[in-house]
Amino acid sequence: MWDPALIGYDFGRGHPLAPIRVDLTMRLAREFGVFEHPHVQTVAAPPADEKVLRLLHQADYLAAVRKAGEDPDEVDLYRGLGTGDVPTFAGMYDASALVVGQSVAAAEAVWSGEALHAVNIAGGLHHAMAGTASGFCVFNDVALGIARLLELGATRVAYVDVDVHHGDGTQTLFWDDPRVLTISLHESGRYLFPGTGFADEIGGPGAEGRAVNVALPPATDDARWLRAFDAVVPPLLRAFNPEVLVTQHGCDSHVNDPLAHLALTVDGQRTSYRRLHELAHQVAGGRWLVTGGGGYDLVGVVPRAWTHLLAEACGVPIDPEAATAPGWQAHVRSLGGSPPERMTDGGVLDGGAAAFVPWTGGDPDDPLDQAALATRDAVFPHHGLTV
Repeated sequence: MWDPALIGYDFGRGHPLAPIRVDLTMRLAREFGVFEHPHVQTVAAPPADEKVLRLLHQADYLAAVRKAGEDPDEVDLYRGLGTGDVPTFAGMYDASALVVGQSVAAAEAVWSGEALHAVNIAGGLHHAMAGTASGFCVFNDVALGIARLLELGATRVAYVDVDVHHGDGTQTLFWDDPRVLTISLHESGRYLFPGTGFADEIGGPGAEGRAVNVALPPATDDARWLRAFDAVVPPLLRAFNPEVLVTQHGCDSHVNDPLAHLALTVDGQRTSYRRLHELAHQVAGGRWLVTGGGGYDLVGVVPRAWTHLLAEACGVPIDPEAATAPGWQAHVRSLGGSPPERMTDGGVLDGGAAAFVPWTGGDPDDPLDQAALATRDAVFPHHGLTV
């Protein structure tokens, strides 16, 4: 899903969520020819209408967003509009609805069989709640994509969120819904916004075990992050047996990201994309809806990470040792940036000597294993799994 107008989701100069990160991603992916393969289509959808937005968002909140977009000086702090995180801007409603439109159309394409995989790299705005904006997110496009799947008849949708920040909005919106399994791997809320996402958050009455949280310690690196992933995600997805896998791929878990404290490389992130792709085929018949998310190293990390993601979803993975394209490098320099030269950080490579050690148990004295064990203890029994 792509429309150049998606870069209109723009909170203004100096805001961390700068739309240039999406533009640079698409430019880099094009230079690698990702979209030129005969089985790949690049399409655009119209903005989501109010009926779609009302699947999860409150009518008075939609009215407040529309008003903020018409008069950016008219803030609504009660609804999170006009804060430092979510400044108001002209056209806010339409720009936000356009992002939602892509995720909903992606969901429809996957459910209908028109596409096996569908990607909205500009989406993944997972902090927005039913009636409030939060964490750079106005409308929760990825949650609305899930809601549309449910409306179309899905009875089991799994959502895996690998953004460094807890996917609190998506979790909250489906807290009481046993049809949706939300799994979030993130830096512990003890150290990072939004301050939630602990192992004991497991879902509401009748949906116990449907919310899953792995709260990782700061400085978690590739191998340890992948070990926690292996401890929790594959067994739960296999037990839940979803009809569709929905994933959010914020790449702010990178060691160079300025807003968080994990220590992944582009290579570790790339490995997570491959594993989720494999799991989509293993547990969901290949039906895979993919979104972007956070990521604030706008030149050095986001374009490379998400180009790998786009290439993986399109079935044309890029050699991590490949050089970034000369034309892309020149464009970055023309903007005053310093482009990375290769698609790798030299971190965990698939099949390499530094590849992660799969989960085979747990060391109760290891903070990483403590986090994974706490999650397994909290939710595995609800899925009939042995801790």
